[in-house]
Amino acid sequence: MKITNVEFVKGVIGDNYSLDDGLPHIAFLGRSNVGKSSTINSLLNRKNLVRVSKKPGKTREANFYCINDICYFVDFPGYGYAKCSQKERDKLAKRILWYIQHATTKPNIVVLIIDAQVGITPTDDEMIKTLKNNHHQIIIIANKIDKLNQKSLVSKISAIKNKVSDVDIFPYSAQTKQGQEKLLELFGSILTTGS
Repeated sequence: MKITNVEFVKGVIGDNYSLDDGLPHIAFLGRSNVGKSSTINSLLNRKNLVRVSKKPGKTREANFYCINDICYFVDFPGYGYAKCSQKERDKLAKRILWYIQHATTKPNIVVLIIDAQVGITPTDDEMIKTLKNNHHQIIIIANKIDKLNQKSLVSKISAIKNKVSDVDIFPYSAQTKQGQEKLLELFGSILTTGS
C-alpha cells in the first residue's frame, strides 16, 4: 500500500460517533506514551499530521484520517495514563469500548501499539481480551525498537510473543521507520481481501 493522499477528516469527543460512509477503518490503540502518534505519522510519511505531545495523555479525541480515499486510520486517545483523573480515564475507556463494541462500522483491523521496551502491560492485556471478545482482528506494533540492542530486541519480542502467541507482532521504529514497508503491505492486503 503506497500512501499518496492523507486528509484529516474530523476529531470527535464523545461516545456515539463513527464514520459510516462505507470506507473501512484501521483503528490505532495504545497506552499513553508508547509513541502512537509518532508511529502513525511515520507510517504515513508525514511529520506533523498527527499531533505529537511531549506530555503523555494529551490526545482527548478520536481522530479520523482518510487515506488514499480508500480507508480511515482512526487514532484513539492513549489509555491508562496514571496522571489523568479516574473520571477522565473512565471517559476515555468508555469512548474506546463504545467504538469496539457498538459502532456501526467496525474496524477491519485494530492495531495495538506497545512500547517494545516495556512489553505487554496488564492494561494492554485487558484491551487484548476485550478486542478478542468482540471478535476483532488484532495486530501488535512493538514500537521503539531503535532503543534496544539486537540481543535485547530478540529477548523482548520473544517475551511478547509468548504472552500473546495468537496475535501477530510487528517490531517497529517510528524514528527510523524500520518495519514500515511490511506494515503497509499488510494494511493493503487487509483492505483488498477484507481479512
